[in-house]
Amino acid sequence: MNEKTSRAQSKGILTRFSSALAKTRSQFGNGVSSLLLGRRQLDEHILEELRTQLLMSDVGVAATDRLLDNLSRAVRKKKLRDGESALQALRLDIGQAVAPLQKEFKVSAPRPFVILVVGVNGVGKTTTIGKLSHHLQNQGHSVLLAAGDTYRAAAIEQLQVWGHRTGVIVISQRPGADSASVIHDAVEAAAARDIEVVLADTAGRLQNKSNLMAELSKIRRVVQRYDASAPHETLLVLDANIGQNAITQVQEFKEAANVSGLIVTKLDGSAKAGVILGIAEEDPLPLYFVGLGESQDDLQPFDAHAYANGLFDS
Repeated sequence: MNEKTSRAQSKGILTRFSSALAKTRSQFGNGVSSLLLGRRQLDEHILEELRTQLLMSDVGVAATDRLLDNLSRAVRKKKLRDGESALQALRLDIGQAVAPLQKEFKVSAPRPFVILVVGVNGVGKTTTIGKLSHHLQNQGHSVLLAAGDTYRAAAIEQLQVWGHRTGVIVISQRPGADSASVIHDAVEAAAARDIEVVLADTAGRLQNKSNLMAELSKIRRVVQRYDASAPHETLLVLDANIGQNAITQVQEFKEAANVSGLIVTKLDGSAKAGVILGIAEEDPLPLYFVGLGESQDDLQPFDAHAYANGLFDS
């Protein structure tokens, strides 16, 4: 890739994130900018207003405290001349805070490479699986889908639609069938067909947390009969619209499913994308992908720089 192409791609990523984050920017970035720009000096009153602005954007208490501590320290040391320099420092600090979340998603040696996708109902889990399948195919991987959410008939049908759209095999059984059995069949089918990746849907919500943990534990045990190292990734799908509740879901699913990475959907429809900062502060698991729109190409790798810049007007 030449330098000109690389610059064009970087600009395209910045544009896509900026467009998707428009709702969050209208509340978060624009509010912060109007508060800071034009200020010749910063005082405790301005910093307290800034705290309110950050909390209203679902950044979370811990992340807000850290950002403001850094700003206050810089103000005391006279490193910030005015509101404009404070705004630039905040933008840089946000980028550095979320940078640890950025990690390339890789399909590695075990074949089939088994990916469990977990999350509560309504977060866009099944649609995300379809989009991830499309993304992996574009990278040259062969994919098979497992309709493991057998509790919701619509989930099976929806995954079959995605399978038809993307040209991949979908392994399914009747609604109410044993989810672990479906996923085991999918792994065996992928191995027989020499397919690289199994993307497995799972039930979004059972009656209580103990049932959820038991179901996911059973899936892991059954898959490990075929490959002791499976599942090779367990991805938790989160809806950006739920704000700080996303952090609670991360903690619960880490306990229930040994989550290894995150996908945040619906950034384009949310004013609460500041929660990514909260996740970075509380549970900095790799954020492999974010949903920037409705089309199958709108599941994009998370880019910390593009995210931080997208929160503010250029």
